[in-house]
Amino acid sequence: QVQLAESGGGLVQAGGSLRLSCAASGRTFSTYVMGWLRQAPGKGREFVAAISSSGASTYYEDSVKGRFTISRDNANNTLYLQMNSLKPEDTAVYYCAADGGNVRRLRNGVVDYWGQGTQVTVSS
Repeated sequence: QVQLAESGGGLVQAGGSLRLSCAASGRTFSTYVMGWLRQAPGKGREFVAAISSSGASTYYEDSVKGRFTISRDNANNTLYLQMNSLKPEDTAVYYCAADGGNVRRLRNGVVDYWGQGTQVTVSS
């Protein structure tokens, strides 16, 4: 069992930055593929970024490449998402996700565990 708790969301102007954190409980954090997905008002949940269990490989949705950076600290059971050059279209609830399978599952929103979500609002 893994419990995930996101933090770091908020209101920011376009062009600004935010850093999301996801604290995970349990001793098996380092065995999970981790990622971030988001859901904008009136839209489905979409993939943002993922990172392999070791942290050696990262994956990004095209619209965030070069602006967002995903990372993890396995010693402290924490996942991060550094978001720079934010745009109004990045406004969404951002969810932390953990999966014991592979990145493909996570990219398709098929995950073992979800966080409760944190709101990110980017004003123009």
